[in-house]
Amino acid sequence: MAGQPIPFLPDASGQGGPYPEKQASIASIGIPLAPATATSAAPRVRRRNRMITSCLECRRRKLKCDKSHPCANCTKNTRDCVFLAPALDSASQLKLTEIKDKMGSLERVLEQDVARNTGTQPAWKADPEGEQIDFAPEPEDEKDLEPTPLAVTDAVYDDEADDDLADLGFAMGRMRLSDRIGGFFRPKMTEEMNASLNEPNGDQHSSSSQTSLSPEQPIPHFAPRAFLAPGPNYIAPSSSFFFSSGQNTASLIDFLPSKPIADRLLYQYWLAVHPICRTVHRPSFLRRYNVFWADVEAGVEPPGSLQAVVFAALFSGVVSMSENAVLMQFGTTRKDLVENFQMGTETALGRANVIRTSKVETLQALVMYMIPLCRGEISRSHSALVGTALRIAECMGLHRDGSEYGFGPVETHVRRLIWYQICFLDIRTCEAQGPRPHIRADEFDTQFPLNLDDEELERPNPPTVSASRWTDMTLSLIRMEGNEMCRVVWVDLSRLEKKKISLTAVLGKIENFRKTMKDRYFAFLDDNIPVQHLARQITEILYRRMHIMVLHRYHNSVTYQIPDRLRQIIIDSGTEIMERAIQIDTAPALSPWAWYSSAIQQYHSALLLLMEVFAFPNRREADRIWRCLDYVFEIPPHIPKDQKGRWVMTEVRDKMGIYIASRKVMAPSSMLERIGSHSPARTTASSTASTSSSSMVGKVVGQGSGDFANGYMYTQAPSQYLQGPPAMGKRDSMTMNGMEHRATVPMPIPPPPHPPPAPAQPEIDWHEWDKLFPPDLNVGYMT
Repeated sequence: MAGQPIPFLPDASGQGGPYPEKQASIASIGIPLAPATATSAAPRVRRRNRMITSCLECRRRKLKCDKSHPCANCTKNTRDCVFLAPALDSASQLKLTEIKDKMGSLERVLEQDVARNTGTQPAWKADPEGEQIDFAPEPEDEKDLEPTPLAVTDAVYDDEADDDLADLGFAMGRMRLSDRIGGFFRPKMTEEMNASLNEPNGDQHSSSSQTSLSPEQPIPHFAPRAFLAPGPNYIAPSSSFFFSSGQNTASLIDFLPSKPIADRLLYQYWLAVHPICRTVHRPSFLRRYNVFWADVEAGVEPPGSLQAVVFAALFSGVVSMSENAVLMQFGTTRKDLVENFQMGTETALGRANVIRTSKVETLQALVMYMIPLCRGEISRSHSALVGTALRIAECMGLHRDGSEYGFGPVETHVRRLIWYQICFLDIRTCEAQGPRPHIRADEFDTQFPLNLDDEELERPNPPTVSASRWTDMTLSLIRMEGNEMCRVVWVDLSRLEKKKISLTAVLGKIENFRKTMKDRYFAFLDDNIPVQHLARQITEILYRRMHIMVLHRYHNSVTYQIPDRLRQIIIDSGTEIMERAIQIDTAPALSPWAWYSSAIQQYHSALLLLMEVFAFPNRREADRIWRCLDYVFEIPPHIPKDQKGRWVMTEVRDKMGIYIASRKVMAPSSMLERIGSHSPARTTASSTASTSSSSMVGKVVGQGSGDFANGYMYTQAPSQYLQGPPAMGKRDSMTMNGMEHRATVPMPIPPPPHPPPAPAQPEIDWHEWDKLFPPDLNVGYMT
């Protein structure tokens, strides 16, 4: 039962199936199990090798043959009585045996696949190596869609780079930007922004408004390097406790507060940290906490692992508090209190010999220490620290489920919590610093924690299946499942480039995930309860972030413009992400958990939406988008609305230029050749204006009609801007109803005489697309 997957897709009735007795961890979101788990019980099928003596007609009609020549049945019905040749020679007999063995093995594999896919596994489940190939035919209208070549997986820096500069990027309002955006490095981001600012058709403002803020005009109000400094919530990790001999001279009393203060901080931990990033079993931890204070009061130094886990909890509690709350309750600054408990935690970890520990409690303390560190601003030192924790966890066997080794319910539960927090830290540091997640889905079989209250695990006969109700574990479990789905998407990003999967299949996985999460959890979420309302917001953010992960590189397609439906998904998902994230940051009822919002999303989708409203300021979503952009970029109120886009893009360009120059980011030679091979030239799809909208929406509009020219970022209007009023039909869902202003389309500039050949690109199967996103529902309105 350990390898049995839980249901992920709805069953035939439309409802999600129940959890099995032993819940599989990652099978629920379509990640294949480890080969040893999935196939160890499959016996080899050997087919019988019996000689056929009946005639073919009797064999076909399933009649008893008397084996005469001709037989009685064939004589009676006047049929040709044909027998197989006599016994084969030894070589032919051996070949026949091999063929039958292979047929038996294939039948066995087919039976297993059918059993797994019948209500328990997604139809898009990959093989154990994650190399399933999608054999869907490539539609003609999408064969040339390709990602921008200016976004690469790996980064390279010159040896003369300034290592004294923090590798955190630069602050732009509430967003932090660096050379890594959306999981990819963009070493030519400055050139991209400059090309868009200098493009004469880059926005639809009047010439007077464009000249009032020239793209070459310097930004007067920021000093060099001031915006490169870490933000107020940045906490730099220390590596000193890794190399400690365990004989640290610092005393526990140097960092330990009085018990009333510790109790208040622990209360804050249960309120603000424990629900959203659960790492401990509360009743067990409270018993250990009481043992800690009993030792302190008796004058006995508690064990190093116990010191570490208590200090890590207090440290997390302090980080989750605001400056005013710390000052009012403790009479000191938040910075001083954070530094005190950070040093106390690191000292305790050093005493516990974390680098060579085999105690789960010590690893638990290390993970609890890293959770408040790895949020919005993450440096390479954070990434290295997470990599160390991952290697320690694997050496201790946390990537194998505790139920397989005889651990009790509580111990198994705690091991699962720790492992999936490490999985999240792996994804988060990968997003910030790259290059890719280190944990592979087929290399661990630790199951998701059960959706139960902590007290239920200590019953004499604890439940072995998850409850279909809100529990202490639900919010953290939602995040864990969403994080593992992100891991699937990370793998699919590389498979997209290798043409081993289609965009339709990847977006279908995301839609299946959304439906499953909705069926599994939304039925018992009560928005009147703040923590449950937070769970709904996080679920929406998680699955919409996956849309941006997949599509953002195609937003600036090199050769052909992105289809309108994909563009609309980017706009819808990006706006929903920002609105829900802003609510988490600003709603008073959600304020206890606002400290952790930057770990869930970083507002990077605002950059994509900025490009849209900069190019097309009168699109119907503009007001809704600008309300979000004003908050994210903290745009000064004195800047006129028709100049906001140019002001923000100019600031981003200039700050990014200073950061990239200081970091000395290097671009691949192929990228430089692509940029310099031709002068930038922009073409349009006006030559295809006679095509009806029923055939244009979601289709390629013509050679060279991309958002990029030679790789530079040009934001081109969707086809509904470039054509007249579309005819009403099934695929008129992108029509901009109510739009009085329409962009003026310039005469097309012919493409370069010898454009570089476009590599093979992902395809969209629109027949399957309409099943996932019905045209009557996906009309492009922002609701």
